[in-house]
Amino acid sequence: MSHYYSEEQNVASNPVHFTYTYEESKLELKTDSGVFSKGSIDFGSDLLVRVFLKESVGDASILDVGCGYGPIGLMVAKIHPENRVHMIDVNGRALELAQLNAQNNGISNVTIYKSDALDSVASSFDAVLTNPPIRAGKEVVNKILDQSYDKLNTKGALYVVIQKKQGMPSAKKRMTELFGNIEVLAKDKGYYILKSVKG
Repeated sequence: MSHYYSEEQNVASNPVHFTYTYEESKLELKTDSGVFSKGSIDFGSDLLVRVFLKESVGDASILDVGCGYGPIGLMVAKIHPENRVHMIDVNGRALELAQLNAQNNGISNVTIYKSDALDSVASSFDAVLTNPPIRAGKEVVNKILDQSYDKLNTKGALYVVIQKKQGMPSAKKRMTELFGNIEVLAKDKGYYILKSVKG
């Protein structure tokens, strides 16, 4: 059986379209079976977008890890067109949708490509955003956290959204060990936005 964190999707295609809104900005998004949160943006990803955009000032290099069909990276790229946003996922169907959604919304300041965790990422970034694939297991989540640290510029920050019941204490501990600092930027409905800055 394929999951949203599988490379190949063997579930039948059944496209759904919806509009994602942040303040005055809108994205028209196409989603499909076999991708995470088909049909609407999940609460955690939306919270991550809203918290990050209140912090960010633009003109930054940003990596969206596990981008899915693209709501996080595309909204960040749309709000700040001067940003350079890389979007990665292991799921081939999700990447096709992200490319299509970027084109359909006229967003050109994004680079979308396949990567298992951050294995195929060559650049370094000012910020890494992730709603990690919890169901893929703790080992995969820790790999994303570890590799994110390696790919951040000095003073760069990692932003993670994670539910308390799905491993927040473990992720918080790992980020503290890696970065030497941790900040809880938001708590809402069991979701936490964690931020660590590379020294």
